[in-house]
Amino acid sequence: MKRLLAALVGLLVAGIGLYLVSARLGWLGNPPGPGEITGPGLPEAVVLARQTARSDAAAAAQTASTKHVMFGDFHVHTTYSTDAFLWSLPMAGGRGVHPIGDACDYARYCSGLDFWAITDHAAASTPRRWDETKASVRQCQALAGDPEQPDLVSFLGFEWTQVGRLPTNHYGHKNVIFRDLDDDKVAKRPIAAGGLTTQVLRTELDAFPPALVITEREKIMRYLDFNAFLAEVRSVPECDANTPSSELPASCYESAATPGELVARLEDQGLDPLIIPHGTSWGFYTPPGTTFDKQLKSEMRPEAFSTVEIYSGHGNSEEYRPWRAVEMDTGGDQLSGRCPEPSPGYLPSCWRAGEIIAQFCADEGLPAQTCEERAATARHAYANMGAAGHLAVDGETAADWLDAGQCKDCFLPPFNHRPGTSVQYGLAISNFDQDEPARFTWGFIASSDNHRARPGTGYKPVARKLTTEANGPVNETWAKLIYGDRRTPTSEPRVIDRETLTEMAGFELTELERQSSFWLTGGLAAVHAETPDRAGIWNAFQNREVYGTSGPKMLLWFDLVDGDQRHPMGSELATDALGQTPAPTFEVRAVGAFQQKPGCPDFVHAGLDAERIENLCSGECDHPSDVRHPITRIEVVRIRRQASPDEDVAALIDDPWKVADCDGNPAGCVARFTDDTLAEAPRDVLYYARAIQEATPTINADNLRCEYDADGNCIRVNPCYGDYRTDATDDCTAPAEHRAWSSPIYLNLAHGPSD
Repeated sequence: MKRLLAALVGLLVAGIGLYLVSARLGWLGNPPGPGEITGPGLPEAVVLARQTARSDAAAAAQTASTKHVMFGDFHVHTTYSTDAFLWSLPMAGGRGVHPIGDACDYARYCSGLDFWAITDHAAASTPRRWDETKASVRQCQALAGDPEQPDLVSFLGFEWTQVGRLPTNHYGHKNVIFRDLDDDKVAKRPIAAGGLTTQVLRTELDAFPPALVITEREKIMRYLDFNAFLAEVRSVPECDANTPSSELPASCYESAATPGELVARLEDQGLDPLIIPHGTSWGFYTPPGTTFDKQLKSEMRPEAFSTVEIYSGHGNSEEYRPWRAVEMDTGGDQLSGRCPEPSPGYLPSCWRAGEIIAQFCADEGLPAQTCEERAATARHAYANMGAAGHLAVDGETAADWLDAGQCKDCFLPPFNHRPGTSVQYGLAISNFDQDEPARFTWGFIASSDNHRARPGTGYKPVARKLTTEANGPVNETWAKLIYGDRRTPTSEPRVIDRETLTEMAGFELTELERQSSFWLTGGLAAVHAETPDRAGIWNAFQNREVYGTSGPKMLLWFDLVDGDQRHPMGSELATDALGQTPAPTFEVRAVGAFQQKPGCPDFVHAGLDAERIENLCSGECDHPSDVRHPITRIEVVRIRRQASPDEDVAALIDDPWKVADCDGNPAGCVARFTDDTLAEAPRDVLYYARAIQEATPTINADNLRCEYDADGNCIRVNPCYGDYRTDATDDCTAPAEHRAWSSPIYLNLAHGPSD
């Protein structure tokens, strides 16, 4: 009997052990699939009515263009992306997986888009997921109806997600979009970025231990599914780095360390996709001190990047400012940072770190000289810890930082905006390593970067936890596990060298709590297309006849008027080819977006059932009335291109260069500008237009919700947290003047298009 009992106990222990090991290794979970597309294609009448409304508006605005204006989103993630999966879990208040099928239905019915692209992170792709992604996108396209007048054009893509520890090795994120959907016209496999992102995903991000989630008995399978998701990623062998991309098997994990290598690998497969930088100035992962300069080197292939995402749900990367988060010294392979003093309108976070330490020190009753020495140590430590500088202070809270590190006068800025990687900085600089200066020649778009399979989230300020990236632990228990235990406040600075930081991974390196106040609903990419179909959309991108909006479907035209000729946004011209030069004249026409009605249009109720509308669209769809928001003003920005390495970038950017106030006419606003000064100092120059719409409620438009003293200093913040501390029903809205950005028109002295 004792032997039998011992055997049973042994079997039980072995069974528990096998269960725990299997759960940790992902053997018990099921990674997500592509989901189901539930709605049919839209009725032809709905598609025609949409285009008719835009063409009627163009006629009322007396534009010369006969092209179709179409709206889309080229930056969308599903639960095939690791971060998207994490935030879908119960610990973060997630509502479950968000598959590709949801993205198709959302674009078609909730946000009413004309086109969209899937761009899941390549770092999390596997052969199965890539095959299922292609199949789902093709299915979405198959529902689109008449190929010459489709209700929705679906594109296939992936995101190359690169993060460097230092300014010298940080290149940022790029979306890769393919024109067609056939296997021989898209990449064999998504190409990931080398470096930190891949390192964390493939080797450092831990699976959830069963002991941690066993308390959530009814939800444990969600965590085991995530473990299986990670296990599937890590089961894919890495490709041989020395084998050409075209000769690699489809079943391996391919990566490229730099933008130039990414381009080369795609070209080796005979591909010429759009490659779109995005989130260029997002400071929550961009090391302070990073600039665009190194990406203009010839080996980085700057000519391959013809479009840039100027705005997304992560913020606006447009605007340059002369301040810096840190001042960098470069000596050989070593980098060292110095903390700059505050400047008008900007409080460096490194400086605030010293202030926090000084306050802690005073509270401890230590001598003033000791407190100042510790504050100086904290400032220096912060300046040399990259994007993780906040770790220099122990025991601080998100509120302690006030509005440090933020652009206070930018339109809907990203968290910890980095002006050296802003779009304006990128357009102003030049690389003089070759006979002709190397420069970026971008068209502008905006997108959502939504991680819940919701393309085009900017139509209404609703459902903050779904239409933005707001997320966080659902209670204090999970907060300790995600954020870590709050360390005891101390005036002793925490000095962490870069080697130690390199060994650290996970949420501790980011400022998740403060970031939550900067998540926005997404922007839109707009095109002027000869034909309202795939070819028309693609050709518009190739010609840079594209523009971006911060969410609403605003209409915008920007032309250089040269006698009887008009050159649209995106044009690149030699000034000596223009009859009127050297005094170019520009015309801007803008029409506001339709005001929104509550609920959803009838065709949505006909295509989706009530439960699907509530769960996917949050009961609110793009539902335009017949009344438009007025355009309040038009602004034109002029950027003179750097003509020598020592030219100050700030002096080259005229923002705004010209401003025209509008009279509120519902038919839109028209403005003309002439640059009479170009003859005085001829040089390469570019111009782009911004159309500004009346202010409307916008999620997180007031980001940290500061309280100010009489001198305008932020003395207290009320962050819009993504976690349990801010009610999930609070959309944290404030007024914002939404806008549309045209692609620039480029004028070169004696040479035409750079390509």
